[in-house]
Amino acid sequence: MKFTPQTIPDVILIEPSIHGDNRGYFVETFRQDLFEEATGYKVNFIQDNESKSTKGVLRGLHYQLPPYTQAKLVRVIKGSVLDVAVDIRRSSPTFGQYVAVKLTEENKYQLFVPHGFAHGFVVLSDSATFAYKVDNYYAPKHDRGIAFNDKDLAIDWQLPSEVLQLSDKDKTHPSLANAKDLF
Repeated sequence: MKFTPQTIPDVILIEPSIHGDNRGYFVETFRQDLFEEATGYKVNFIQDNESKSTKGVLRGLHYQLPPYTQAKLVRVIKGSVLDVAVDIRRSSPTFGQYVAVKLTEENKYQLFVPHGFAHGFVVLSDSATFAYKVDNYYAPKHDRGIAFNDKDLAIDWQLPSEVLQLSDKDKTHPSLANAKDLF
C-alpha cells in the first residue's frame, strides 16, 4: 500500500497493491498496522457502510459534532465518484480548503478523512457503489453539514448543477461562513 498525504496533509490517499491474473484480482483494502505506521493515526473503525447511487447523486458535505465526530476511510467498489473533504477546523491553517480525489473501481484508491472535516461525494458514472469505514456511530442529533455549492469553497463537482441530485436535507445546509457548529 502507498500512503500519500494530500494538499491538506491530514487527508491521506491510499493506493492499494492490486494482484491480478486471468482469474480476477485480489486487493487488501485495510491493514491497521500499515495504516497506523504510515499515517500516525490510531484508528478503531467500528462500522462499515455502503451506498449505491446513480449519476449526479451528491451526498454531503456531512460531519458530526463532538463527541460523535467521525474519521472515515472511503472507497468505491463499482463506478466512479469525486470524493471531497473540507477542513472545518477553525484553528487549522487549511481551514476552508478542500481535497478532491477521483475514486474508481479501476484505481481502487481510498481516501482517509480524519476528524474535523466535512465529507461528500458525487457520482460521476452511471451508478456507483460507495463503501466506507467509520470510527464512531451515526448520531442524528450531532449530524451537520455544509452547503455543497458554497461560493467561498468553489468546489468543482465536475458535473453541471442541473444534473445534481441531493436529499432535501443536503439542499438546506449553511455555507461554511454561516455554520455555527464547527471545530
